[in-house]
Amino acid sequence: MASASTAAGAGKAGVPKFGAISKGYNFASTWEQNAPLTEQQQAAIVALSHAVAERPFPLNLAQDTVAGMDNGLSISAKHSNAEDSGAIDAVLVNTNEFYKWFTDLEAAMKSETEEKYQHYVRTLTERIQTCDTILNQVDETLELFNELQLQHQAVATKTRTLHDACDRLVMEKQRLIEFAESLRAKLNYFDELENVATSFYSPSMNVAHENFIPLLKRLDDCISYVESNPQYAECNVYLVKFRQLQSRALGMIRSHVLSVLKNTSSQVQAAIRSSAGNKTSVSESVEASVIYVRFKAAANELKPVLEEIESRIPRKEYVQLLMECHKLYCEQRLLLVRGIVQQRISEFAKKEALPSLTRSGCAYLMQVCQLEHQLFDHFFPSSSEDVSSLAPLIDPLCTYLYDTLRPKLIHEANLDILCEVVDILKVEVLAEQVSRRGESLAGLRPTLERILADVHERLTFRARTHIRDEIANYLPLDEDLDYPAKLEQSAKTKLESSSSAQNSDVSRTWYPPLEKTISCLSKLYRCLEPAVFTGLAQEAVEVCSLSIQKASKLIAKRSSAMDGQLFLIKFLLILREQIAPFDIEFSVTHKELDFSHLLEHLRRILRGQASLFDWSRSTSLARTLSPRVLESQIDAKKELEKNLKATCEEFIMSVTKLVVDPMLSFVTKVTAVKVALSSGSQNKESAISKPLKDQAFATPEKVAELVQKVGSAIQQELPRVMDKLKLYLQNPATRAILFKPIKTNIVEAHIQVESLLKSEYSVEDIHNVVNMVPIQDLQAQLDNLM
Repeated sequence: MASASTAAGAGKAGVPKFGAISKGYNFASTWEQNAPLTEQQQAAIVALSHAVAERPFPLNLAQDTVAGMDNGLSISAKHSNAEDSGAIDAVLVNTNEFYKWFTDLEAAMKSETEEKYQHYVRTLTERIQTCDTILNQVDETLELFNELQLQHQAVATKTRTLHDACDRLVMEKQRLIEFAESLRAKLNYFDELENVATSFYSPSMNVAHENFIPLLKRLDDCISYVESNPQYAECNVYLVKFRQLQSRALGMIRSHVLSVLKNTSSQVQAAIRSSAGNKTSVSESVEASVIYVRFKAAANELKPVLEEIESRIPRKEYVQLLMECHKLYCEQRLLLVRGIVQQRISEFAKKEALPSLTRSGCAYLMQVCQLEHQLFDHFFPSSSEDVSSLAPLIDPLCTYLYDTLRPKLIHEANLDILCEVVDILKVEVLAEQVSRRGESLAGLRPTLERILADVHERLTFRARTHIRDEIANYLPLDEDLDYPAKLEQSAKTKLESSSSAQNSDVSRTWYPPLEKTISCLSKLYRCLEPAVFTGLAQEAVEVCSLSIQKASKLIAKRSSAMDGQLFLIKFLLILREQIAPFDIEFSVTHKELDFSHLLEHLRRILRGQASLFDWSRSTSLARTLSPRVLESQIDAKKELEKNLKATCEEFIMSVTKLVVDPMLSFVTKVTAVKVALSSGSQNKESAISKPLKDQAFATPEKVAELVQKVGSAIQQELPRVMDKLKLYLQNPATRAILFKPIKTNIVEAHIQVESLLKSEYSVEDIHNVVNMVPIQDLQAQLDNLM
């Protein structure tokens, strides 16, 4: 029964117990998700669970258990006692007493047994009630948690809505702040007008003030901003006012620069006067220390302002201001150095000749220009690369040298001096100094090139005058035409003098126009431009060749024709040899206008055959009045070669005629007889058909006579010719070239005569009467003459 009631109690408590555990688990899970425990908290819970895992019974339950145990013991004791007593005291008389006793005993035993179980039932019933109370409280708690969760969700929704609204308000606030700042930044440019104007119009404001440069920079920023945003209201009005303030500021800078430069110049001039004392000139050390070092120190306060101006070059206002500062600087520097430079160049001009003056003046100007460039670079670092910036200072200084040199150049007639000046300007100054130093001397280049151009012009004029007077119009003296005596005297001198003297006397035997031509061209070759030198060289070679030809004709009249030929060959060869190193073409193209065709057109117009103003016809005067351009090319070198070749051929023929003229005449007559015999008529056939040796001019005696004359000429005249040839032409190779055709002609004449003899004469006549020299012996004899 007790077990049944216990089972019933357990059945009653089973449903709510499981429902309470499920709800408790759901709540604990939600709670764990919303409020998770840290690792430290979880460790504390584990430690607590281990501590209470084997906890003791509650105090009341522990007393009941002990009491039950005591009751059991007492009952047993009582029972044992009763049993003993019953056994001892009870005296069962009959069956009824036994049944009664047994019934009492059984009831006593049941009561003792049921008391323990009833106690258990009561305890379990109380526990079930307690659990039911706990489950009810848990259900109520879960309901409260559900309500709390719903309220939490409602609060979270409201909080989220409020948060979103706050975010929107914050973003709107930030946007409004940015807009206000942007508007304030834009308005600041316009608001600066009053502040800048107040500062610039302040009596204490000047360029040296510490706030001047920042204010100027702020003013430039305002102008740039207003110019880039013309859509703003009253933008043009503000721009005009900003421009006015900028003009005022730039004017202050200009006045400040001018004032500082003037004060510095005054200090430097005073220092120069005090250092010079009574001296008329300033020493170079004083010049360098005062004019440059002291000026740099005195005007050093301008450097920050000028650097600020150069940093704003992209603005056209500052470009104009910088140019004005350059001009003011150059003007003040020119006032300081002009007198000193002019005085120094004047001293050079009084003491030195033209080449030395050119060298000294250019060296001094290069020094001044370099120092000025260094000083200019100190004040204007970014503008020093521009050559034109220093032009107002450098050009007047260079003009002093130009004005000093030009009158001397105009009056200078010596080609050597002019060539030396060209070499100084072209090589020493422009090529070595100006090109090497670069930017610092670039300002000198235009003036130096101008001086060089004037020297070239003067040198060209003097060269043409020299060619005309000393070469083309040269009047030879008797000693110039005293050939071959002059060469013979030179040969004797060479034998007596040393080898070093021989080299120095090479040109002494030259014809003077030739020597002057080669000397002039050698001087001009490195000094003039190739085009100008080509024209002068062509003209000089042409007139020199003509002068030599004229002299050869005079020598031919004075001495002999052969002397004239050899003279011409000698000096034409020298002229050709001397002009070979010049790497130019000795040819020029002459252009001239030809009006010779106009006469016929004018006649046609007068006859009415052509119109004066008929533009549609090619015969109109307007078309025919245009002149023809005739071009003619003159090559002096080719003309020289042509004259030399003709002279050599003339000399070869004259020597050939001098030696073998009888043979040539004989061969010519024989040829004429044979031609006449082959083409003659029958009437003359009987007169000329007789053998050649029977002709009056061709008898063996006549042939022997002409062979003897030729042999005598080879032995007597030809050696004299060779001696004269050696006298005029010292080069064996040249003599060999010239003698080779002469030898060929002599041998050829002998071969022709020998062939005629073999064909027309008997062997006895050839050996006994004519007796010609064998060809091999003749060649050996001619070779020995070389």
